[in-house]
Amino acid sequence: MENSQKKPFGFYVCSFAFTLERFAFYSAKWLLTVFVATAIVSGGLGLTAADAAKMSANLVAFTYLAPLIGGYISDRIVGARYLVPIGMILMGVGYLIGWQASSAAMLNLMIALVSIGTGLFKCQTNAITGRLFDDPKQLDDAFSIQYSFVNVGSFIGTTIIGVLAGTKGYTFCFLICAIMMFIDAVWFIFGWRFLGETGKKPFKINEHKEIKKEKEEKKPLTTIEKKRIAAIILVSFFSVVFWEFWYLAYMPVYLYWGGDHAAANWMIGSFKVPTVWFDSLNALMCIALGPILGRLWTRLSKRPQGDLSMFKKTALGMLLLGLSYVIFALADVTRGGHLASLGWIIAFGIVLSLGEMVFSPLGNSFISKFAPPRLLTTMMSIWTLAVFLAGKSYGWVYEFTLKFKFAPTYFVIAAITIAAGIILWILDKKLNSLVIPDKELQNS
Repeated sequence: MENSQKKPFGFYVCSFAFTLERFAFYSAKWLLTVFVATAIVSGGLGLTAADAAKMSANLVAFTYLAPLIGGYISDRIVGARYLVPIGMILMGVGYLIGWQASSAAMLNLMIALVSIGTGLFKCQTNAITGRLFDDPKQLDDAFSIQYSFVNVGSFIGTTIIGVLAGTKGYTFCFLICAIMMFIDAVWFIFGWRFLGETGKKPFKINEHKEIKKEKEEKKPLTTIEKKRIAAIILVSFFSVVFWEFWYLAYMPVYLYWGGDHAAANWMIGSFKVPTVWFDSLNALMCIALGPILGRLWTRLSKRPQGDLSMFKKTALGMLLLGLSYVIFALADVTRGGHLASLGWIIAFGIVLSLGEMVFSPLGNSFISKFAPPRLLTTMMSIWTLAVFLAGKSYGWVYEFTLKFKFAPTYFVIAAITIAAGIILWILDKKLNSLVIPDKELQNS
């Protein structure tokens, strides 16, 4: 029993690779935004807040789109293990360009290289992790632990970079991100020996059930499969709404509450709290909330009526996101022209993170369970495309919000998000009827 639970060292090779990569990425995401919007005399490019938001959005969006291309390459052309360090090196080169950046064009080149590098790194590393385990029952636990490695990297990176940026400047911190990625490449190449045969060849070549799959692909979709596809597409719409406003939340923290003309008091005694520590708060909350929510869902599952359905959990996540925006708007209403207390930003961050942790499990888990096997990659692509659309557009949405007063605008966003959560909650039974056969619903 003990041996069946022991994880191969290759798993830790992949997980620590995520720690270093997320250290760099989340740090760079903040650096990019504040560097673009900060005045030249303060060490920035001196562009507008809208420019900063749109560049940040491009970084987020294209790092979700590029893995679709990377996944195709590792499936059919080159083994995933060889693409991963190439991706890391490309990201490192991108951050080096950020280190020397003196124009928007150079930052756009950095975004392009980091996005391509992420496309070669992210889904390949996940795929390798999944194939290191013979027992599928170990995967949920393995990916939960790997998610902790991700958040540890984010927490350490943003916390350290926040301090360094105040003493060494923004561009120097891009150099730190580059160094992290080059170290990551060396680490992963060193770890090849612990991956066995995994990722040496394109994944399609390693497919042992190709003949069976070809026969299955010739069969028409069943009624329940068609309903499940419809449910995935419908829920993907709610995903766009959630991630649109989740990513948007960071822009006011950096540029309205923080920035050159901060509306909040970031001072604790003589120490000025870096705005990137808002990211650190999110990572810390994700680390802390993971086990707590896990125990909560386990306890609820023991009730006669069972756990909350996946759709109700995602609806609850949207309601929490809406509540966080209510807090955001109230912070502006109550400050009365003075600087808002940092406590409002902390409260906003806590509720925002709670909403994320309740909502985010929907994605890969939902699609893995209910997508027809022959269309799994396609359905995953639809989900990724939804996040891409949210990531690409939140910069434009932020630019639009700048035309209006802060509090009314964010009360409207809160109302939209809460309404979406209520609609999703009401649709719970209908959505369950789409993905679960009638017999199973009657027995549950």
